[in-house]
Amino acid sequence: MLEKKVISTIKNYGLIEKNDRVVIGVSGGPDSMALLNVLINIKEKFEFEIFVAHINHGLRAEADSETEFVKEFCDKNNIKCYIKKEKVDDLAKESKIGTEEAGRKLRYDFFDEVLKKENANKIATAHNENDNAETVLMNIIRGSGVSGLKGIEPIRDNKFIRPLIECNREEIEEYCKNENLNPKFDKTNNENIYTRNKVRNKLIPFIKEEFNPNIISSINRLSKVASDENDFLNKLTINAYERIKIKEALGIEKIEGNNTIIFSLKEFNKLDLVIKNRLVLYTINKLLGNAKDIEMINISDIIKLCTNNIGNKYLLPNKNVKVFVNKGKIFFIKI
Repeated sequence: MLEKKVISTIKNYGLIEKNDRVVIGVSGGPDSMALLNVLINIKEKFEFEIFVAHINHGLRAEADSETEFVKEFCDKNNIKCYIKKEKVDDLAKESKIGTEEAGRKLRYDFFDEVLKKENANKIATAHNENDNAETVLMNIIRGSGVSGLKGIEPIRDNKFIRPLIECNREEIEEYCKNENLNPKFDKTNNENIYTRNKVRNKLIPFIKEEFNPNIISSINRLSKVASDENDFLNKLTINAYERIKIKEALGIEKIEGNNTIIFSLKEFNKLDLVIKNRLVLYTINKLLGNAKDIEMINISDIIKLCTNNIGNKYLLPNKNVKVFVNKGKIFFIKI
């Protein structure tokens, strides 16, 4: 049943195609072992190749045995396995970030490293319906906008794929049992240190008990609707961007080139507020490659600046971008 569901997800979203070379992130836990086993079983039928990337974070005494478990499983199934061992605590201190964030960065950097070594084109992770529901709830708690409701996308950047995203944790654990995979269980998942663990172990069980026993399915339905609507609004935003962007030379050498995006102030002010909000984020993301640290108040301030046509003032929504209005134009400048 689980394999059929994964095959359906792969086909529906075009996650894997003939001749793809897929790097699978495998921790040794139920989710990643189920994903690895399914892809091993279907790779000949779909004609793609797989490689495994395993990170030993050096955080737990059992980590070395989990690494050996993954290695042995891959050897048994003739799958090339790349292993990296790193002390994430030290990395977090050096980078002055949290352990969870440091671990995520380490994993994805390693996945990219393996991708390049094997000339692969996809990275598969074992995110499932439960992970998606947890992510949506975390986004709501943090005060996310509508885009946060879409949760974890089945495919992102035509590179990161989540074949288990329509499977729930119970199905996955049942599959592991039926296939005798004997996955390893990370005991720290039961420790309510991180926000995700608190949502998983305390908030969701409470909602199930007191409000809705099918909360995981309900959130995933909401997530799908939000994703579809977000895609539609993104198209409108891109259309608006192309329509109001000023392309002609301005004779201002110091701000010309790839570091500046300029809009017609008049046309920007005609846009609906929803599109204005998204256009500001889209523009900053286009300039910087991300819209990190840009909050709703920053977006509101930029829109207010444009509405009031204040020409002697500039805004710094973050340390890397400057926004100002001058002679009927809005300037977004990378600094």
